[in-house]
Amino acid sequence: LYFHIPFCSKKCSYCHFYVLPDKEPLKLQLMEGFERELALLLEQLKGKRLVSIYFGGGTPALFGAKPLATLLATIYSYIPFDAKNIEITLEANPENITEQLIREYAAAGVNRVSIGVQTLDNDLLIRLGRIHNATKAIDAINMTHQAGIDNISIDLMYDIPGQTLHSWQTTLQSIPQLPITHLSLYNLTIEPHTVFFKYQESLRKELPDAESSAEMYRMAVDQMNACGLLQYEISAFAKNNLYSRHNVGYWTGRPFLGVGPSAFSYWEGRRFRNVANLSRYLKSLQEGNLPIDFDEKLEKEEHQRELLAIALRLLQGVDLCDFQLAHGILSKELIEILKNLEKDEFIVKNGNILTLSTKGILFYDTVAVDII
Repeated sequence: LYFHIPFCSKKCSYCHFYVLPDKEPLKLQLMEGFERELALLLEQLKGKRLVSIYFGGGTPALFGAKPLATLLATIYSYIPFDAKNIEITLEANPENITEQLIREYAAAGVNRVSIGVQTLDNDLLIRLGRIHNATKAIDAINMTHQAGIDNISIDLMYDIPGQTLHSWQTTLQSIPQLPITHLSLYNLTIEPHTVFFKYQESLRKELPDAESSAEMYRMAVDQMNACGLLQYEISAFAKNNLYSRHNVGYWTGRPFLGVGPSAFSYWEGRRFRNVANLSRYLKSLQEGNLPIDFDEKLEKEEHQRELLAIALRLLQGVDLCDFQLAHGILSKELIEILKNLEKDEFIVKNGNILTLSTKGILFYDTVAVDII
């Protein structure tokens, strides 16, 4: 299950997600919407085994531990789960974290916290429109750990305007000292409807070039692996096999339901999205309808190709025998595409196991486009 909690203290310069100002009346409205939507989804939830619950946003840590505990109790009444064997993740930003706040969320049921650090370079944090600094980010991670959360993930970003290899190296050197179990790595993309998009022409002159970008990625992979954060997916690293169960679900085609305005779902061969507007979201639910504004049924081969491309993101690769048992025999056309990718050294085939090569990891977008 994914819950979109759109509240933010401030919208970042690169953010293209649906967000709202942090106001109490809006939180009460959203809570009403969550409960109505879950009630409508009850039949789909019955008999299912819940693997993960993810509170994303926005800044879900602004929602409050009490309403989140109520929400978890509602979920439990529909689909009982073992709290010890389920991953319950809360996204948080450094400026909102206190030890007391995290203790309250832990008492509510949260057992994993994902912190939006992005960089430990104060100048770059200002460029990104963030309202924390490097010291606050490090303090937030330590406070989260002191509050009893042992499973902590952070986000780091490269390809930021003005970012240099030296700046990136300085950030990476701080990671081994932090009590984290997981790291997600993102390269900045300039999306429509963002501050960065408005100024993209001038910003593009400050972006690291392709060679520097590739070097930043290699630096991160080498240094994370060296400190025990082992790469298990193109952009994800973990200690002690504490992979993100939620994201592994995305990469392996596990069905998921998104709850809240703008949330996506993937369910029974369909992909659909809730309307990205709180008023319209609530109005639809009050009328007894799911608040969906986009819905597509995935054609079998299109669906198969998409699943294969996404599954290849995992470094363990794809067992083609298991994959075809689950999703059908590969078409002759797709087999030919895979042969060409292997010939061009983007993928490696070892028996039935298909994996990305080092080159394929760096140029994953090329691989995905060819397959899909």
